[in-house]
Amino acid sequence: MLYDAYEVQRSFLAGASTLANIGSGWMQNPANPFSYSQMGPIVASALDVFAHAAAPRGKPEFGLTSTIVEGRTVAVHEETVLRRPFGQLKRFRREGVEGSPKLLMVAPMSGHFATLLRGTVERMLPDHDVYITDWRDAKLVPLEAGAFDFDDYVDYLIAFLEHIGPGAHMLAVCQPSVPAYAAVALMSADKHPCRPRTLTMMGGPIDSRKAPTEVNTVATQRPFAWFESNVIATVPYLYPGAGRRVYPGFLQLAGFMAMNFGNHLVSHWEMFRHLVDGNDESAEATKDFYDEYRAVCDMTAEFYLQTIDVVFQRHLLPKGELTHRGRRVDPAAIRDVALLAIEGERDDISGVGQTKAALTISTGLPAKLKRYHLAKDVGHYGIFHGGKWRNRIAPVLEAWIAAHRR
Repeated sequence: MLYDAYEVQRSFLAGASTLANIGSGWMQNPANPFSYSQMGPIVASALDVFAHAAAPRGKPEFGLTSTIVEGRTVAVHEETVLRRPFGQLKRFRREGVEGSPKLLMVAPMSGHFATLLRGTVERMLPDHDVYITDWRDAKLVPLEAGAFDFDDYVDYLIAFLEHIGPGAHMLAVCQPSVPAYAAVALMSADKHPCRPRTLTMMGGPIDSRKAPTEVNTVATQRPFAWFESNVIATVPYLYPGAGRRVYPGFLQLAGFMAMNFGNHLVSHWEMFRHLVDGNDESAEATKDFYDEYRAVCDMTAEFYLQTIDVVFQRHLLPKGELTHRGRRVDPAAIRDVALLAIEGERDDISGVGQTKAALTISTGLPAKLKRYHLAKDVGHYGIFHGGKWRNRIAPVLEAWIAAHRR
């Protein structure tokens, strides 16, 4: 019923968004005398903001067609190099450029599409051969494809690294820090030739007991059974994944919006003011962010619930009790994969110290292969998006990769 109610609401809002968009255009039409009045631009801007907020959104495009390499513009071709039912491996191949470090970016499976890391990819493209995990919207995966849980996520990462081949580097942004660390520990224990040379974790919940945030509190103050009963829904018949049990993306988005409701109100008010004042460039920047932020996808129920259980409630990785298909994940097995932990000083999703914990539990790794970077005055999304990421954080990552190219 939850998903069906959402679909009804979404249909109504889609129609209202279309009408508001038409109304905004008419209010700005030179043929309309009211557009020259004092109230004309105000009404048009209000309708524009509503139309944007209520519009339905699908999966965004990366849209990266070129980059600058050593001062020259080169074409970029987005290629799918490996397909799996619940995710695919994408490569951004730079035309005529070879020999750069191979970098696998592990995008979060947390309600948003991999395009949330568009700016991350764009910044690293000039000097790296970039790959990214492009997770599928679970409501589009037919039931016959089977289940997808935390163990499967780890298996996918290992398969992606095997496809890329030896010598790659891995970057895990937020949620995937835990499965990425688990994959590296398992591959290290096996002395797998395709284990990455470096693993960088950014704003990830390696040990969510450290400086718990509101997100962590929500996950721990309710029993596991509450999540099973209250946030899991069944995909309705109009999607290919009809009948699949999922944690809907719209619930994840609602939670994040509610957690920072005041900030989102201010952002939309600023958008409205920019439109009234004719500052279209600033208004478009806000629109672009929310186009990406509101584009959400579903997670399989088994992956979401297992993550709640092992990462946020029982903290199995930092306690040395995490298992993968019955095998213990041993942090001490990591002996030659250089680890970089990056945190934002103002991160309200993964508190300061949660990612740094990865360095502490890696008892078999020499100190020279560990590094910690605290980004001052940076929030969660600023770690991998925006000017602070481009100018202050990316150079740290680039230097770490360059220092361990061997």
